Amino acid sequence: MGAVGAIATAVLAAGLTLPASATGSTGQTPAGPDGHRATRAALESVVQEGPPGGIARAEQGHDTWTGSAGTSDTTTGRPPRADDRFRIGSITKTFVATVVLQLEAEGKLSLDDTVDHWLPGLVSGNGHDGSKIKIRQLLNHTSGVYSYTDDAEFKRKAFSTDFLQHRYDTWTPRQIVRLAMSHQPTFAPGQGWSYSDTNYILAAMVVQQATGHSYAHEIEQRILRPLRLDSTTVPGSRTRVPGPSGRAYSKLTGELAGPGEPNSTTYDVTELNPAFAGAAGEMISNNRDLNRFYRALFSGRLLAEPQLKKMMTTEPVKDMPTFSYGLGLMKLKLSCGVEVWGHNGGIQGSISETVASADGAHVLSLNFNGDWNVHEQRVVEAEFCGA
Repeated sequence: MGAVGAIATAVLAAGLTLPASATGSTGQTPAGPDGHRATRAALESVVQEGPPGGIARAEQGHDTWTGSAGTSDTTTGRPPRADDRFRIGSITKTFVATVVLQLEAEGKLSLDDTVDHWLPGLVSGNGHDGSKIKIRQLLNHTSGVYSYTDDAEFKRKAFSTDFLQHRYDTWTPRQIVRLAMSHQPTFAPGQGWSYSDTNYILAAMVVQQATGHSYAHEIEQRILRPLRLDSTTVPGSRTRVPGPSGRAYSKLTGELAGPGEPNSTTYDVTELNPAFAGAAGEMISNNRDLNRFYRALFSGRLLAEPQLKKMMTTEPVKDMPTFSYGLGLMKLKLSCGVEVWGHNGGIQGSISETVASADGAHVLSLNFNGDWNVHEQRVVEAEFCGA
């Protein structure tokens, strides 16, 4: 799930190639001197090297630009549409963290509460100790809790061709935590940084204990309805992506978002039970809704200033000087020196990203409907750096 990130029905013929083409539309004045030409070209180049299709939406001030490349369905040749919905993977984490911070502002929990305070005895075994892990450490990935998506058996079922036999399996949060607890921690709590999808499974369980409602209910009531994010859902175990939407494709190499040989078999992985991803990456949205969510977040509509400041307080990541991580939020320093905030997400057949300026004035969301050879940062660099 990778940064989930990460996670289908006909098998497509190997070696299928499609011409990549890009289209764009602008609202008032194009943002930047090149009228998004660089962004459009980058979107097209990513599709030429890997996934069947891609869509992007950039907003700056009153300007809105949308672009597309390739195809959303390799059988029918349907072109990607600006309002297509897709699985957003780990972008889900920003929604979860926002709910947790709202609960903190309401006095219903504290970021310094331990996991054991809310989930007694659940995080234990093989060196894990929930009495020493704080909620804050779940959200910024400093807990040391093992990521269940690194488990070899899980990866085989989720990301290799075995997925075709397991795509409709239902995973419960407790099953996922038990799997993580069968491994040793990555490090002692607070003694490092390591991306762990298990952290957000646990955070959602805390939300349920603190509110009496599922994390999905809280996201719907606190974010989706107030912002009128009508194309965004928390599907639970529902296997289909609501329309309008294209198809999603994978090489099922055993790793998500890895390289894929051009002439190797491509699989349609659109339908799957996203319960295996849960609060780490199950949500569905589109570029318009994602832009609206992040603009609302950074403008202070969703969080009070103290909570937004906490969310944007980042942890450095060893050997990655241009990347740091807050509470469900990434900070990236681009090649031109511009800093952007947001999250990326990968799940079978879908690679997505939303990034924005710190005030939310300039925001970009994108999605590719394949999970191999996807160089999505190329589009981010083009939009914010013009190259």
